[in-house]
Amino acid sequence: MTDPRPRRIAHLDMDAFYASVELLRYPELRGKPVVIGGGRDAVPEMLPDGTRRFAKLRDYVGRGVVTTSTYEARALGVFSAMGMMKAAMLAPDAILLPTDFDSYRRYSRLFKEAVRSFTDQIEDRGIDEIYIDLTDVPGESREIGSRIKAAVQQATNLTCSIAITPNKLLAKIGSELDKPDGLTILGMEDLESRIWPLAAKKVNGIGPRAYERLASIGIGTVGELAAADPALLQEHFGRTYAEWLARIARGIDDRAVIVSSEPKSMSRETTFERDMHVVRDRAVLTPALTGLCERVAGDLQRKGYAGRTVGLKIKFADFRIVTRDLSLAEPVADTAAIRRAVSECLKRVTLDRRIRLIGVRVGSLEPASGGAPAAGPVQRELPFDR
Repeated sequence: MTDPRPRRIAHLDMDAFYASVELLRYPELRGKPVVIGGGRDAVPEMLPDGTRRFAKLRDYVGRGVVTTSTYEARALGVFSAMGMMKAAMLAPDAILLPTDFDSYRRYSRLFKEAVRSFTDQIEDRGIDEIYIDLTDVPGESREIGSRIKAAVQQATNLTCSIAITPNKLLAKIGSELDKPDGLTILGMEDLESRIWPLAAKKVNGIGPRAYERLASIGIGTVGELAAADPALLQEHFGRTYAEWLARIARGIDDRAVIVSSEPKSMSRETTFERDMHVVRDRAVLTPALTGLCERVAGDLQRKGYAGRTVGLKIKFADFRIVTRDLSLAEPVADTAAIRRAVSECLKRVTLDRRIRLIGVRVGSLEPASGGAPAAGPVQRELPFDR
């Protein structure tokens, strides 16, 4: 018998998470442009009068990338995954702070524990976001959302944005509509008024390059995408991606919230704000790939897994996707080992065009043995020019 209850799927996204955690530590920086991603040189200096001296982005020298930024810095054009030197040109007077992943993970655990007081039907999507299946949680959607937001704030002193909708697609879009500290309730009847007017790039999965290609054929909004000729979409994007575009434009998404506690793999990826040249943009590509290795290693260690397969994913400017995997004799969970394996994978890729996305995956997971992570240097060049 078919369950008559409509699905209620929420997406919860912490507001400027890393930056917000830092503002708890440095409340005097509230309202100012702040960029997270510096190293030890960016640690604030305590002065004799009890105030702090903060590093400025203009003084940064290196090949790092922005981890995240406050909304004030974003207003100046500084976003995550941007090269730090470019960010310094856009916002030279922004405050620069080092990353502190131990603190971010602690606050991540706190907000997820607060949500689990309502339901265990949670899909963990990373350190700062989750999907929640609220179908079986009694109460009206807005009231439930308000209670979850209040519980998260009480547990962390941080704000989050939540959208409650019929599916994951709309929930992901909706959680961005009223940021920061937003609560958005959407039904399929709201598709035309709230979703269709949005730029198509607001849909997760339509990146800058795809958006440019849509614009070139006269499609700028989700509504225009919904009205597009399927044959036109297939001509420009291929059958599989065109069919996906047509479905998401109509708000169709049957994916379930995945609660399984036994993941098959863990991965991280980043899409660049512009297509990267494999030689001239090595100063951005290399640290970005290192950062992905670090984040995957952190996920593995935090959840107690190691993996025997390391994979590399590259999406080129023409949307061609290449993946390479390397099987290892022993399971790994540390940054150095993952980085070495990714480097070997990279040697097997023909880098003959610009890159728009890179990703790192560790699969064939098994419970970690409990030994200390292997130490070793990780800051060596990756052969993007090979």
